[in-house]
Amino acid sequence: MTAGSYIIRGGVEGRERLRVMSRALRGDTTALLGRLGLRPGMRCLDAGCGGGDVTLELAGRVVPGGHVMGVDLDETKLDLARVEADRCGFDNVTYQYADVTNGSLPSGFDLVYARFVLTHLPQPETAARRLVDSLLPGGICAVEDIDVSGAFCYPESRAYNAALDLYSATARDRGVDPDIGRRLPQLLADAGCEDIVASISQPAGLRTDVTGEADAKLIMALTIEAITDAAVQAGIATPDEVHAITDELYVLVEDERTFMSMPRVIQAWGRRPLV
Repeated sequence: MTAGSYIIRGGVEGRERLRVMSRALRGDTTALLGRLGLRPGMRCLDAGCGGGDVTLELAGRVVPGGHVMGVDLDETKLDLARVEADRCGFDNVTYQYADVTNGSLPSGFDLVYARFVLTHLPQPETAARRLVDSLLPGGICAVEDIDVSGAFCYPESRAYNAALDLYSATARDRGVDPDIGRRLPQLLADAGCEDIVASISQPAGLRTDVTGEADAKLIMALTIEAITDAAVQAGIATPDEVHAITDELYVLVEDERTFMSMPRVIQAWGRRPLV
């Protein structure tokens, strides 16, 4: 993705947000990986790997003999991911800087995976083709991405609705699609995939004492905080307006009568033809 189109603050703060998000999504993402036929010896690419949470999940599924490469634009996250892989004892993982939009992706993979990457790109069609081009014939491309308009909060909350509007407006100001999830099957088809399958997941929660539920509720507040700079730069909101929204979101997180979701997540995967 290009730095100019990415609206979410990166670095160490961005890594910690991704950690919360990965906990909320872990069950759904691991279920997806379980459907992809991963086996020992496979070579996998995690494109836009962030802090490497899914990279390590993939690495554990392709031993012995397999290898996973994680690529990203955020050098800070890559450094943190390397430290974490070493700490966890993974010796079949490497991380490197690469941009999915400019042809710098390596190739020759059995599986290419990308989560929440295409939504940040002005030309996701080009990136989807590059992901598929990185596959060996017969390899699988699997993508997960958001559909912000599918998020919900009950009872209805003015702050939650304002947060959705703020995120979508900020994304569209950068020329990217906050509802790209519903387009994933077509993007894979246009990129040359066949045998395409799609499903929907949506973490949500009530309780703050259950890790997955608490994380699903928390991610909206963390995300709105992380787009403050982009929203202000676009003239969509003032810092005080963004802070007021996030303060109300944190109140909702702690209120166990409030049922909150993350954006709806679409999972899609397909196979590069053998010929």
